[in-house]
Amino acid sequence: MKRSLLPITILGLLFAAPLSGADEDYVPGPDSQVKEGVPQGEVTKHHWKSDIFENTERDYWVYVPAQYDGSRPACVLVCFDGGGFVKADGSFRAPTVLDNLIHAGDIPVTVGIFINPGVIPAAKEGEEPRRNRSFEYDTLSDQNARFLIEEILPEVGKTVKLSANPDCRVTCGNSSGGIAAFTVAWERPDAFRKVISHIGSFTNIRGGHVYPALIRKTEAKPLRVFLQEGENDLDNPHGNWPLANLQMEAALNFAQYDHKFVMGTGKHSGRHGGAIFPDTLRWIWRDWKTLQP
Repeated sequence: MKRSLLPITILGLLFAAPLSGADEDYVPGPDSQVKEGVPQGEVTKHHWKSDIFENTERDYWVYVPAQYDGSRPACVLVCFDGGGFVKADGSFRAPTVLDNLIHAGDIPVTVGIFINPGVIPAAKEGEEPRRNRSFEYDTLSDQNARFLIEEILPEVGKTVKLSANPDCRVTCGNSSGGIAAFTVAWERPDAFRKVISHIGSFTNIRGGHVYPALIRKTEAKPLRVFLQEGENDLDNPHGNWPLANLQMEAALNFAQYDHKFVMGTGKHSGRHGGAIFPDTLRWIWRDWKTLQP
């Protein structure tokens, strides 16, 4: 979707304005609070041992909205670093946000799948497990997409009907989870076509800095992409996060992708992304009534 570039400060104001200009000014709004009379979905916790990410195991949570009755498939929201998204007092409070927005008719009936990164159990008693997060999230390959498509979605699908329409599926994450969300859709647009990236690590941790060039030189894929970033995000040997996200925005704009970019004043945290999360979901699902799950 071609549009003219606006100054960063205006882009931020168009979507959400902080109270003064510090990370702590971003707070969850009314749609992130439990509301009287709004049906609450059910969240269940699960454990998974993966074959695609060999020798890893992880926890994940499944949110099923109260409105789901099994008569038709539900849309899907997959969030990486899932434990942070389901925390009742966290920045995102995703189950509560989904309760409120589904009840209001702002988004479709959506099943949330909130997945933690894998760990490799310790070989000996007393040792710490080895974290596999960076390999899973920062690597530019289809492995994470296959993990979702071949393992997690079929497992969740045993108990709830999930839409097979890629336009009814969203990937979401923060930091390395943000680039992971993009990579899944980039590699497999036949399965996922909507992306939400907060403070995405489009830097040279494992080569993610090449995405702006790839976007410019690759035939546009049928994706809808939301990017959130903060002016006071990281600047370290891997790269500069605000500049990397600006490059992503410029590339998406050049290639005429359907996208939105919001620059705030925050740091490398979920506070800004969480504060605008309800409006982000409204934007990503803005035409949901035209879709066939």
